[in-house]
Amino acid sequence: MLSGLAVPARADVYGYVDDKGVAHFSAERVDERYELFLRGAATVPAPARPASASDSPAAVVDPVAAPGRPSRLVAFFELSPSFRLVKEHMREAASSQNIEFELLQALIATESGFDAGAVSPKGAIGLMQIMPATARRYGVDDEAHAGLQRRLTEPRLNIRTGTRYLRDLINMFPGQIELALAAYNAGEGAVQRAGNRIPNFKETQNYVRAILELYTALKAPVLPRVAELPVPPVIRGGAFSRGNMVPGIHTTGFEPFPKSDTGPSR
Repeated sequence: MLSGLAVPARADVYGYVDDKGVAHFSAERVDERYELFLRGAATVPAPARPASASDSPAAVVDPVAAPGRPSRLVAFFELSPSFRLVKEHMREAASSQNIEFELLQALIATESGFDAGAVSPKGAIGLMQIMPATARRYGVDDEAHAGLQRRLTEPRLNIRTGTRYLRDLINMFPGQIELALAAYNAGEGAVQRAGNRIPNFKETQNYVRAILELYTALKAPVLPRVAELPVPPVIRGGAFSRGNMVPGIHTTGFEPFPKSDTGPSR
């Protein structure tokens, strides 16, 4: 199970697509542009317990119970050429690192909107928004014919590298997937400095919640759609730092977090 999480409570998901084709999602109706997209279950990270030496590495993340996902959510991904182009690379990497496909799907949707060429203001690159320093840790170097940034826009290499990093973070914070996700966004050092809790960064808190909500919905059985949202068959955009995700998702339900003096690393 996703230990360390509160019992899921039902939360509707609202969304809209802007004039550039970028999809925005929120657990609340932030303004009049937002329409009901699906009814689902929100999973809110509870205070994370410090990992003990007796904890064993996390295996495949178990699904979280949810009322169901509408067919519209399925279509949002399945009709996207950018998602379909990398789907097999995702399956290969998820299987190799023993990570659920839906978790990887939710993370990439939040990170880059499946834009292989995405580059964040802080220099994170590609589908899984990998920093060059992280890529080098996993053996990805410049080549004579291609610089590191260009190499990280290659979908298969980017996904394999990012999934290896995610697996190492899951092992670092066993049984606490919310901390692994927070570390992917803000860096493992930020989570450790926060006392093995989600750091007191609004971006990181919203990032974790957005991924878990998407993951919960993707794992649920398909149900008839509950609302129409004019979503084009191309997923674009990215994580909070690139302005795709709305920073206004309430963090009600989170316990107070220790202060930290640095923000998300990407």
